[in-house]
Amino acid sequence: MNSLDWQLGTVVQVTPETPHAKTFTLRLPHWQPHRAGQHYTLRLTAPDGYQAQRSYSIASPPEQTGEVAFTIELIEEGEVSGYLFEGVLPGDQLEVRGPIGGYFVWEATPQAGPLLLVAGGSGIVPLMCMLRHRQRSGIHNPTALLYSVRTPEEVIYAQELRDMAQADPLFYLQLAYTRQAPVGWTGYHRRVDEAMLQEALGLLPSAPQCFICGPTGLVESAANILAEQLQLPASAIHTERFGPSGS
Repeated sequence: MNSLDWQLGTVVQVTPETPHAKTFTLRLPHWQPHRAGQHYTLRLTAPDGYQAQRSYSIASPPEQTGEVAFTIELIEEGEVSGYLFEGVLPGDQLEVRGPIGGYFVWEATPQAGPLLLVAGGSGIVPLMCMLRHRQRSGIHNPTALLYSVRTPEEVIYAQELRDMAQADPLFYLQLAYTRQAPVGWTGYHRRVDEAMLQEALGLLPSAPQCFICGPTGLVESAANILAEQLQLPASAIHTERFGPSGS
């Protein structure tokens, strides 16, 4: 079986992450190793034969064998995300194929250099796969995450990210709230800009590989700033558009 063949995965866990995001963990009969940053396509088929499919980034690290997890944001009037949120429970089956993609991927190796991750909203998902891969593999390369969200309740993986930052002195977590910040917040309370990216780069000892994922506006703005104002080589900047929320 190859990665483009459809298979039925069994939902083994549904985990609420925020009021509008859930993680669905599937056990796959034909699980294949994936690379951090890859995605699967999920297909729904109605009784009348109508089909809808969407691509979802993998949240679980490659080290989590036999199953795969997707963190999915509920999209207003989204037919696939709406179905998943309203009706899918452990024991249900979902049709998927993957893993897919070879451009937006990162490998945790002993030679891994500094890493800059920039996320907006649910664009954190493939970057969290990279962070979990980094943690599970024991690679402690200097890594900074700049994560833009609208409000505190919309920070996906909030506790896990805080725990990572507290446990690893080489992992730097920077949150930016674009609408409402926590009471007493002294950090960023605006959209991602050049000053934020400059500060993130300043946390790292040398020029990093950069992965940016989120709404199109955030992705294009951050990539342009890094390349044009901050002189990061274009070959070091990897981008992926992901969902409507965040910046």
